[in-house]
Amino acid sequence: MFPSSFNQPKFCPTAVWNPYGITFANRTTLGQGISDIFINTNNTIYTANLEESQILIWINNSINPNKKISSSFRSSYSIFVTNNGDIYYDNGGSYGQVHKWISNRSIFVNVMNVNSSCFGLFIDINDTLYCSMPSQHKVIKRWLNDSKRILTTAAGTGIRGSASNQLNLPYGIFVDLNFDLYVVDTQNNRIQLFKHGGLNGTTIVGKGSSNNIISLDRPTGIVVDADKYVFIVDRYNHRIVRAGSNDIRCIIGCGKEGSQSHQLSYPVNLSFDSYGNIFITDRANGRIQKFDFLLNSCDTSSIVQYMYSSELTANHQEYARTCDKRNYFYETIQIDIVASGLYMVAINPDKCVIGGSCSVQTKGIGITLDDILRYEVKRNMTLKNQSSLVKMSVGLTMIMFLLGLTNSILSLLTFQNESLRKVGCGIYLLASSVTSLLTISMFTINFWFVLLTQMNASINLSIGRGGCISIEPLLKLFLYFDTWLNACVAIERALHVYQGIHFNKEKSKRLARWIIFILPFCIIATIIHEPLHRNIFEYQIKDIKSVTGIPERNSQCVIQYSHAVQDYNTAILFIHLIGPFIANLFSALFIIFGTARQRSVAQTSKNYITHIRAQLREHKQLVISPAILLILSMPRLIISLLSGCVKISDKPWLYLCAYFISFTPSILVFVVFVIPSDLYRKTLKETLITWQRRIRH
Repeated sequence: MFPSSFNQPKFCPTAVWNPYGITFANRTTLGQGISDIFINTNNTIYTANLEESQILIWINNSINPNKKISSSFRSSYSIFVTNNGDIYYDNGGSYGQVHKWISNRSIFVNVMNVNSSCFGLFIDINDTLYCSMPSQHKVIKRWLNDSKRILTTAAGTGIRGSASNQLNLPYGIFVDLNFDLYVVDTQNNRIQLFKHGGLNGTTIVGKGSSNNIISLDRPTGIVVDADKYVFIVDRYNHRIVRAGSNDIRCIIGCGKEGSQSHQLSYPVNLSFDSYGNIFITDRANGRIQKFDFLLNSCDTSSIVQYMYSSELTANHQEYARTCDKRNYFYETIQIDIVASGLYMVAINPDKCVIGGSCSVQTKGIGITLDDILRYEVKRNMTLKNQSSLVKMSVGLTMIMFLLGLTNSILSLLTFQNESLRKVGCGIYLLASSVTSLLTISMFTINFWFVLLTQMNASINLSIGRGGCISIEPLLKLFLYFDTWLNACVAIERALHVYQGIHFNKEKSKRLARWIIFILPFCIIATIIHEPLHRNIFEYQIKDIKSVTGIPERNSQCVIQYSHAVQDYNTAILFIHLIGPFIANLFSALFIIFGTARQRSVAQTSKNYITHIRAQLREHKQLVISPAILLILSMPRLIISLLSGCVKISDKPWLYLCAYFISFTPSILVFVVFVIPSDLYRKTLKETLITWQRRIRH
C-alpha cells in the first residue's frame, strides 16, 4: 500500500468556502485550454500549458511556476503525481498513450497504451493506474507493477448508454481507500459509484439518483473528501457542488456564469490544498481560481484536546531566514494526530505573532496606515460594504486632498510674484507650495493604494511589492522636504533681523536655490535604507480574532531592520521631525528677543521686558506657527516610534485620526505664512485681480 499523494481534507457538514476567489494563475501563464490541476500533500501545484507543451510546477507557494517541463503533448486532459514526484499525464491526443515523467531521471516513458485520450487519470494506494476514456465510454485500469501491462475494464461496457453498467462520455474519476471508483458520467449528467470489484454502478448524484435535489449539466471533475463528501465540477452550470448522503448544495459559482471573482465559466477540474482551499481550472476564463475554506464555518470548540503554554526566551534555539538577524528564537512542537483531517494550531493572539492581532510590522518600526486599516477593511468587498471607519477615512482623505490642492494653488499664486522672490524667503515658500502639493498628493495615493490592496486580494504581487518599496519613502521625502523648507524660511528671517541693513538679498537668493537643489539629495541619503529593507511578506494563517476566518494567502508590506539600523532610523525620525520645529522656534525667539534688545538700546525710555512684550504682541504668529506645526506633527512622531505589540483593533479611530492629523501641516502653508502677513495677503489680492483681468480679456 502507498500513502495518498493528494489532499483529502476532512470537513464538517456546515463547511463554507469564500465565494470570492483569487486568481492563482491566468492565461498569460497557462495558455489556452487549461484543463486539469493536481496539488500534492506538500501543496506543490501541477498543471499543463498546452500551447507550449509544458508541465508547470509551483513549489513553496510561489507566485510564478518554479519549474517548466517541456514535453510533446498538444491536448493533454489529465495529470496525476505520485509521492516520489513522478508525473503521469494524458498524451492520448498525440500518441494514444499515458506518459510518465520520472523525476529522479528527468526522462519520459510510456506506461499505458490507450489509443484514446484519458480525460481522467488516477492512481490508487495499490499503485493501480486508472484512465477514463470518453470516446470509448469506459474506464480502464492497469497495475503499474505488472510488466505485462495488462489492461482491464474498471467501469463501462464500451457502448454508450445509461444503464447501471454503462457510461456516456466519462470524464473525472476518483478511487477511495476502499478501492471504490467514482466516475463522472458526463453525458448522462450523473455521478456513478462502482464498488470494488463491481461493474454495476449506483447513481449517487444527478439524474436517476434517489436524492436528486440538484440537477447536473455535463459535469466533468470530481474529488472525494475524507468523509466521502463528493465535490463535483458542474461544468455547464458553471459551479461547484458538494454532495453527501443527506446534503447536496452549491458551494462556489452559485450565481450566473461570468468572469468576476465569484463567478466561473465552464470550469473543468478542481483540487484541494492541505488547508482545504479549492483550486479550480476555470477554462473559459483562462485561469485557475482559488477559493478559501472558511475555518469559522465549522464549530471546532469541541475538538480542542490540549492547551499548551510556553514563552520564548534566550534559552531557546535561534533561527532567522537571513543570517544577519539575531535574537530570533523558536520552539519545536510535535503534534500527534489520531485521524486524518484538517487541523488548526491556534496561537495566543495577545502575543506578537505573524498573522495575529499584533502584526510583524508593529514590532519595533512603528505603525503604518497599512497596520491601521488591515483589520477594518473587508476583503473582496466593495467600498459600499466597508465599515464606517473605512468610509470616514475615504471622506477625510478626499477633503484633505482638496484642501491641500486649494492651499497649494493659493500659495503658488502668491509666491510666483517676482517682488516676493527678491529674497530667499520667497523662493523657499514657492518651493514649499510645490512640495506641500506633492506631499498631500502622495498621501492620497498611499491611502488608496493601501485601501485597494487590502480590499482586493487578487491584486498582482508585483504591484504590491512596487508600492510597498516606493510609496511610503516618497511620501516621507516630500514631507521632510516641506518641513525643512519651512524651517529655512524661519532661519532666514532670523538672519535678516540679525544682519539688519547688512543683509545681502542676492546672496540669500543664491543660497536658497542651492539649498532647494541639495536638500532633496540629503534627505534621500538619510532614508535610503528604508526601501532597501522593505518587502512583501506572505503568510497563510488564520487570525483567530478575525471576522471571516479566511485562511488565505495574505500579504503585507513589512520592514526588517537590524538593531543598528533601527537605532539609526529612530535618530533620523527625530532629526526630520524635531529639527525643523527647533529651527522654527529658536528663530522666532531670536527675532523677538533680538529685536527687543535692539530697541531697548535705541529707546531707553522703555525697559527690556516692555520691549519683549511688545515684540511678542507684534510677532506672536512667529511663535504660534511653529508651535502649531509641532503639535500637529507630534501624532506622527508618536505613531512612528511606537513599538512592541500594539492592539490597533481596540482603538482604530484614535490611530487613524492621529495619522491624518500628522499630515495637516502640509495643507497649512497658506494659513501659516500668507494669511498672517499683510504683504503676502496684498500680493495675493493683486495677483487674483490680475488673473481676473486676463480671463475677462
